[in-house]
Amino acid sequence: MNEIFLDIETTDLSFKNGHRIVEIACIETKELIPTKKIFHTLINPERNVPEEAFKIHGHSSEILKKKPKFIDIAEDLLSFLAEKNIIVHNAPFDIPFINFELEGIKKNKIYKNNIIDSLDIARGKYPGSSNSLDALCRRFGIDLSRRTKHNALLDCELLREVYINLIDAKEPKLSLENSNVEKRINNSKKFTYSTKIVSATQDEITLHKNFLKNELKKNYY
Repeated sequence: MNEIFLDIETTDLSFKNGHRIVEIACIETKELIPTKKIFHTLINPERNVPEEAFKIHGHSSEILKKKPKFIDIAEDLLSFLAEKNIIVHNAPFDIPFINFELEGIKKNKIYKNNIIDSLDIARGKYPGSSNSLDALCRRFGIDLSRRTKHNALLDCELLREVYINLIDAKEPKLSLENSNVEKRINNSKKFTYSTKIVSATQDEITLHKNFLKNELKKNYY
């Protein structure tokens, strides 16, 4: 089963207070290697974006009102998530927000069966420490220079790197199976190497001994 790294940005912290999703991103991987399939969109939250939220993610009401509404992207989102493990950092925040949106348009909600919460893993591994995405990136030496603001797509990329470290997996390497490199190796000409031994003549041996005798008398220092 493939994995999905998922992240959202919102107008504030609680959907119960009428706040909505403004950005959602999903990156698909297979055995943690990106498949190059990405779902990413800004969303019209159909309400204003508070100043504090704007400072965090930089998505203004003016820009978002021109973007599709959640109902417009819901089917594509559900199709992208179907039958995959969903890896989220702090799932009790992201998943209820998405389910609130799905419930509002009478779509099936996302259930816990295939959800992996990387924050739970981090808390179990580093109890008493800060386990925010930023803190974990710093712990594992992951470059945060691009993260000037919260961005759902970038956060998915960072989360993949964090997750690999959390589960003590080595960074997955692209398989050479069926690759051009392997084909070039398999199709290359098979070389045979000579095992014939060529011996020095007596004159060559005498010249070599004289050379060593004379050279070793010189002082190179």
